[in-house]
Amino acid sequence: MTDQAQEAVEFGRFRLLPRRRELHADGIAVTLGSRAFDILVVLTEARGALVTKDEILSRVWPDTVVEENNLVVQISRLRKALGEHGDFIRTVSGRGYQFIAEIHSAGATSDADIRVDRAPAVAAQATPSRNLQTPGSSFIGRELESAEGSDLPASVIDISDVRSPLGRRSHHLDWRFLASGLARSLVAPFSSVLHFRNQGAPRLRSIAVLPLENLSDDPSQEYFADGMTDELITSLGQISALRVISRTSVMTYKGVRKLLPEIARELNVEAVVEGTVVRFGHRVRITAQLIEVPVERHVWAQSFEGDLQDTLALQNRVARTIAERIGAAVNRQERVALQNVKPVNPVAYEAYLKGRYFLNKRTGDGLKRAIEYFNQAIETAPGNAAAYAGLADAYALSGDWKYGVLAPRDAFMEAEAAATKALALDESLGEAHASLAFALDLYAWNWAAAETEYQRAIHLNPGYATAHQWYSWHLMMMGRNHDGIRELRIAESLDPLSLIISADIADAFCVSHRYDEAVEQSRKALEMDPNFAIGHYELGQALEQKHLHDEAINEFQKAIELSGHSGAFDSNLGYAYATSGRTEEAIKIVNELEAELEQNPSADADIAVIYVGLGDPDQAMVSLNKACEARFKASILLRPAFDPLRTDARFQDLLRRIGLPHLAPQIGKPAI
Repeated sequence: MTDQAQEAVEFGRFRLLPRRRELHADGIAVTLGSRAFDILVVLTEARGALVTKDEILSRVWPDTVVEENNLVVQISRLRKALGEHGDFIRTVSGRGYQFIAEIHSAGATSDADIRVDRAPAVAAQATPSRNLQTPGSSFIGRELESAEGSDLPASVIDISDVRSPLGRRSHHLDWRFLASGLARSLVAPFSSVLHFRNQGAPRLRSIAVLPLENLSDDPSQEYFADGMTDELITSLGQISALRVISRTSVMTYKGVRKLLPEIARELNVEAVVEGTVVRFGHRVRITAQLIEVPVERHVWAQSFEGDLQDTLALQNRVARTIAERIGAAVNRQERVALQNVKPVNPVAYEAYLKGRYFLNKRTGDGLKRAIEYFNQAIETAPGNAAAYAGLADAYALSGDWKYGVLAPRDAFMEAEAAATKALALDESLGEAHASLAFALDLYAWNWAAAETEYQRAIHLNPGYATAHQWYSWHLMMMGRNHDGIRELRIAESLDPLSLIISADIADAFCVSHRYDEAVEQSRKALEMDPNFAIGHYELGQALEQKHLHDEAINEFQKAIELSGHSGAFDSNLGYAYATSGRTEEAIKIVNELEAELEQNPSADADIAVIYVGLGDPDQAMVSLNKACEARFKASILLRPAFDPLRTDARFQDLLRRIGLPHLAPQIGKPAI
């Protein structure tokens, strides 16, 4: 930067301190990411002259080739940070940007200048190395507090009933209301807590934690920011009185510019948590603010900092504080869970977060990498229960037909072993109970034990959408379709933008012979993502049962085109060919699936579906018995395609061997 750029400058109600990398509004620090801050410095340095896009890109990303869209995103963030004054930045179409506010030089900045300004700030942050506790300090995992002579900002601002019309990450507050507090801060500039109009916590029952923004200036640390978001959601999800939106839905807003009321409406919540996370070596800082919507009333803002080994305690502290601020009832068990955390091994924890990051991608390659990272975490810290729970999830999903990473027998044996180990280390892990239940359902066919584990998982973590989702299919396997759909609706309320939960609801309607509702639900899922292969598959299933063969075939072909071949997609296409009289094409798919039996013996169940469509019950039962020996995913027997076999004694015998004799007389009827 030039000497000119190092001087403090003022414009409107703002004071820019380039050397300290801080922006203040009426003396209050404004949270601003590092790239956006650099762009602001470049624009103000130009003093109203046009700055081309190429010049900004070369100044702000000097050693990196980036797309122009990165600049557009940062300009948007900068405008939102400036609030109602975002029009200070003028876009010159096709060329660049101008900063059109009147700028005044305020002289070089000094430490004294900054300390008076920063006293009431909310840990506004630019570079990760600033405002850290000195080496050797005993400060671990507590809220930031200012003290005389310290370089730490004040940590808490209780700002009840302050409203803002602005969008995400742009919550400009009317700090004029804080004049009396600022006056006091001139006398005692290092006061640790500033309260404002504390009228009691609002009583809120639903909340979404939006993706924490990574301020580490290192794209490779995105997994860490996502992991912190995940952990905070998990911590809050343990509170039964609070509906907490799952990560799948909130992650759709990562890097997206939307107004908070719009987000709240889409997620059906009363409040949102926004924040930032920065990691610097073995230290981590989380800054969060709680906003009531749709009125955008800022309820609370606070910064937390601690050692990486105390990250879980830090996350739980944030969760407890949020629960207190919104008046959520926390029972004794939940309070103990939020307080009873152990220090983590930083190396193992990093591997664990990477495992979760790749697990949440829900792709075959992602699951393989997740297994690698969870195993690394376990090797580094053998007592890491959370890593075993993550490993159990990764193995369980690897055997599912949607991903096909491992043969079901191998996958579920590994999942059961990992989940059992996780629970031996920490019986209170709800996710591990759900993973064990999933394995008991799909591999062991131990229905009673699975039921117990699902109920335990939901009791420990009522906000865990996946537990409700998996439990729903267990209930339908028990012939309780109505209860299963109810559990799916609970999962949907916790994860309203989840494509797979939306598709599962369509699947449940189809299993319940509610085909019109299945079609409608499938189309809802496809409205969220027209390229969602499973959505096309579910729509095809329902259309086929309505005897709309050509339309069903078209949907199955779309599913295969979008995500490749799978046993489920191919077998349903073959079934549709068979029922529509296209016998040769159906037999061709049978031959293709049989060629893959060595790799996936349970594919015999998929082959059986086609034989039913071909009107060959004898060969269908031969294939089903082979699939049973390979421990196939028994939920396939719920499919309406198998209805012609319901009265077959051989099929009923198969159900008895699996432990599901109740399905034979009930499954062919719509759920009540």
